[in-house]
Amino acid sequence: MNEQLIKITTATDTDASIWDEYVDNHAGAKIYHQYSWKSLIKVSFGHQGQYFVAKDREGNVCGVLPIIYMQNPIFGKIFGKNGISMPYFNYGGPLGDSNEIEEQLIAAAAKYFRDTDAESLEFRDTKERPGYPVKTEKITMILPLLEDPDEMFNSFKAKLRSQIRRPIREGVIIQFGGKEYIDDFYDVFCENMRDLGTPPYSKAFFLNILNTFPKNAYLAIAKKDDEAVGCAFLIGFNDMLEIPWASTLRKYNSIGVNMLMYSEVIKSAIERKYKYFDFGRCSRGAGTHKFKKQWGSEEKQLYWHYSLLKMDKLPEVNPNNPKFELFINTWQKLPVSVTRLFGPHIVKHIS
Repeated sequence: MNEQLIKITTATDTDASIWDEYVDNHAGAKIYHQYSWKSLIKVSFGHQGQYFVAKDREGNVCGVLPIIYMQNPIFGKIFGKNGISMPYFNYGGPLGDSNEIEEQLIAAAAKYFRDTDAESLEFRDTKERPGYPVKTEKITMILPLLEDPDEMFNSFKAKLRSQIRRPIREGVIIQFGGKEYIDDFYDVFCENMRDLGTPPYSKAFFLNILNTFPKNAYLAIAKKDDEAVGCAFLIGFNDMLEIPWASTLRKYNSIGVNMLMYSEVIKSAIERKYKYFDFGRCSRGAGTHKFKKQWGSEEKQLYWHYSLLKMDKLPEVNPNNPKFELFINTWQKLPVSVTRLFGPHIVKHIS
C-alpha cells in the first residue's frame, strides 16, 4: 500500500463496526483498542475520547488510534492535561498495517491536539518506537499456559504448590461469575484500596465493563465461611487472559488467600482455552514483581511513548513526593465508607 494515499479522520460512531473488525483481526491489538471504550470511559468518568481512523482510497480501514483526553481539574498541576491511549490500563497506542501508517496516526493526533490545551500525548505501547521520548520503568509479566490444568499446577515449584494448598485446608473456596458477584468484589476491592492508600474506582465502572464485554470479562471471588475475602477482575482477549485488578483482605493474608485465587484463575484461563496469562504491570525488583515471577512468568517490556506538544520534558509524577505520602497516610486512616464515597471522584483523574 502507498501510505501517501491513506486518509486519516476523526472516527464517529458510524465507524464502530469497521473499527472493531479491524481491531479483531490485528495481531497487535488489545481489547482496549475496541471502539466501545470511548463511550464506556465517558459514561464512567466523564472524559471525552478522540478516535482517529486511517482508511485507504477504497475506504478500507488500515489503522486506528484511540485517545482519551484527561483534563485532570483536581490534579492539573501534577498530572497536566494530556491525551492518553489508553488511560487506566497497560495497553493502547496506534495500530496500523505498517509502522508508517502508525506514524501518520500519531502525527494526525498531535496536529489535532496542538489546537487544544493538551500538553502532551501518551501512547502505551508493547513495541518500541524509535525517535519518541519514552518511559520504560514498567514491565508486565506473562505466563505461557499449558493445555492441561494439572500439568500446569505440577509445573510450579514445590514451595508454591504448598502455598496454594494452605488456604484450601483453611476452608477457602474460589467462585467465578459475572455481575452477580459485583458486591462481593467491590467490598473487598474498596477495603484493600483503602489499606493501600489508594482511592477506588466506582462500582459503576466495573459494572460497565461487565455489561459491555460479557464474553470477555468475569470475576473471581475467594470465600471463607461464606465471607468474601479476595477478588479478581479478569478480562480476556484473543489468546490472553489479563488480571487488571486483584485484592485480598489483609486479615487473611497469613493463610495465603491470594495464592489459591491466582492458581484457580490460571486454571480457569486454561479451561477457557487461553494460551497466556497476563499478571499485569509492575516495576522490576518490586514485591509485586517477585510475586508474579515465582509462577514462572516472563518479563515483557512496556513502552510509554510521548508526543510533547507544549512541554520540553516528559511529564513526571514522583511517588516519593511528601505530598503523596501525606495523602496516602491520611487515606489509610479513613473509614472504608468514606473512601467509597469520595474515592471515585478523585481516581477518575488519575490515569
